[in-house]
Amino acid sequence: MDFRLTDDQRALRAGVRALLSARFGRDALRAAVAEPRLDRGLWRELGAAGFFSLRLPEADGGVGLGLAEAVLAFEEAGRALLPGPLVATHLAAGRIPGAATGETVVTASDGALVPWLDAADAVLGELTDPVPVRSLDPLTPLHRDTGGRGGPPDPVAVLLTAAEQLGSAAGTTDTAARYARERTQFGRPIGSFQAVAHLCAGMLVRTEVARCAVYAAAVTADPVDIGGAKLLADDAAVQGARDCLQVFGGMGFTWESDVHLHLKRAWLRAGTWLTAAEAEETQAQALASAL
Repeated sequence: MDFRLTDDQRALRAGVRALLSARFGRDALRAAVAEPRLDRGLWRELGAAGFFSLRLPEADGGVGLGLAEAVLAFEEAGRALLPGPLVATHLAAGRIPGAATGETVVTASDGALVPWLDAADAVLGELTDPVPVRSLDPLTPLHRDTGGRGGPPDPVAVLLTAAEQLGSAAGTTDTAARYARERTQFGRPIGSFQAVAHLCAGMLVRTEVARCAVYAAAVTADPVDIGGAKLLADDAAVQGARDCLQVFGGMGFTWESDVHLHLKRAWLRAGTWLTAAEAEETQAQALASAL
């Protein structure tokens, strides 16, 4: 079997990256941090590009692709730190009018937290007494569903969140490597120092291991594989952002740098849809049943 990306998949990934680079570059990111709001124009452009309708059958007005292609698109969204309830709106395509085209912004609860509730036009599922809470991510306003009920999370939501984490991990890895080549100390690029080189190498290894797991889970769509992928992607995103901060030194903690935004978003995603403890329990149960 050939697990390499097809030409069409590479073109899809490149197209999404080009769209986000043009419409949500660094200036737009910083503007969003200064004034968090949902860009309805960008949301509609994403809809027109098929971002939300990727998995919707062509007969229903969608693109007619699969979970693997959706993972590639969400990976790019994670790399760009694109804000908004992307996963929920994607899940709502074909179920809530206007979601597929980006005319309708849809949010959902992971059982406890609800992102962008005030900006949303619709909510997947039912909410009970949502109250606003302070979010550690300045680009993700939150409500807590105080009456939220437990239950197994949507596997597709878990996998797409893992794909966003993968994109963030890849982004911080590239950022750290670039900075290590450009920043000099004692007349040498800091990347030539063993301690910095080891940090960058560790980031790359975690990212590529997570990539293998996320892409494989997109093929199998197995909840156990998806749980493992989320676990690895969370670790790659959170630890990668931490290590990137170390490479940047004190600069990484300032508002002038975007590294801290990746760390805060990675922390938030790691606690949504499927936490590390829940993913570990899923893996343990699968291993125990196989004995």
